[in-house]
Amino acid sequence: MSEETTRLYLATPPLIEAAGFAPLLDAALGAGDVASLLIRFSGTDERANEAIIRALAPGAQEKGVAVLAEAAPNVALRAGADGAHIAGCGEELAEAVKKLSPRYIVGAGDFETRDDAMRAGELGADYVILSARDPAALVERVAWWAELFSTPCVARARTLEEIGPLAAAGADFTLIDDAVWRDARGPAAAVADALARLKGEGE
Repeated sequence: MSEETTRLYLATPPLIEAAGFAPLLDAALGAGDVASLLIRFSGTDERANEAIIRALAPGAQEKGVAVLAEAAPNVALRAGADGAHIAGCGEELAEAVKKLSPRYIVGAGDFETRDDAMRAGELGADYVILSARDPAALVERVAWWAELFSTPCVARARTLEEIGPLAAAGADFTLIDDAVWRDARGPAAAVADALARLKGEGE
């Protein structure tokens, strides 16, 4: 189990453009210590996705947030991201590691099986995202990973309430997405709540 404090990894919803989302992101990142940001896209047009990264990444990076793009490595790098996130654990991930490591971050996930997570770690991913539909199963999987592997583990919390148990299980990072953007209190309050839960202070 990691002895260090679990940090927050924030993921955007799938985006088609940046302008409408930028104020929400600014509010979320201004609420406290966010370690990393995963930018996701709803379209496949590389130029449009690069424009989204260029619009959102600098403001996050100025706050010390590492920006990953859920895109091909060339898209992420051309637009100024700190790395790329690859969904699978096969050839695409191997190529990304070969192209980007160690200068840039290469993440992988999110995996619902232990075998896929282990395969991603063996290929050289800088972190793996673990997820599961059953919160208890995910806590158990995170504890297993933290005990056996040195590759950082990102645990995907579907609700704010899941954050505390995942941190206690040994996750290096807890990823949160929809629970922030759909929170009726606004993204800043949701991030503040998430950070409190990481410290064991949440409800």
